[in-house]
Amino acid sequence: MILVFGDSLSAGYGLPQGKGWANLLQQRLQEQGYEYRVVNASISGETTLGGRNRLAQALAEHRPHIVIIELGSNDALRGQPLDAMRDNLTQMVRASGTAKAKVVLVGMRIPPNYGPDYIEKFHASFATVAKATHAALVPFLFDGFAERREMFQSDGLHPAIEAQGLMLDNVWKALKPLLHKPAQKG
Repeated sequence: MILVFGDSLSAGYGLPQGKGWANLLQQRLQEQGYEYRVVNASISGETTLGGRNRLAQALAEHRPHIVIIELGSNDALRGQPLDAMRDNLTQMVRASGTAKAKVVLVGMRIPPNYGPDYIEKFHASFATVAKATHAALVPFLFDGFAERREMFQSDGLHPAIEAQGLMLDNVWKALKPLLHKPAQKG
């Protein structure tokens, strides 16, 4: 089982039901012969603290083999201290590992109006946590389309339906090496 644990970017905010990248992940796994079930426990507006506070229950309930953590954007958008965000991400990765789950940590970037220093430190936080915890890393969820305005909904923050496959491709690069196919029969 794969647990997707994120915010609105993974919850499919503003998209028709079942059209977000996490739903596309379930389809790809089935098409390629992987016997994983995807549970999307993402909540729009979630911060790393909120995720940290509810992760233990999700781990106990779902007992995932892999956890994809896509959190941090709302921390930055609210101007939260980056040290606290890194600590929350680190604790979530470690809790997942204690529960015998492998982790994919999904990196993000924020708009330029936050200033170059904060922007760089925010983005570097994901690589820092991944390196310290040996988590797989997606460097940037919007890689390959972040500058393309037509790939976003009217709010300019949430990816449109056309971007969901690209988001999945970015996650897939880090996720695929962690997957195990069932033995072939016959």
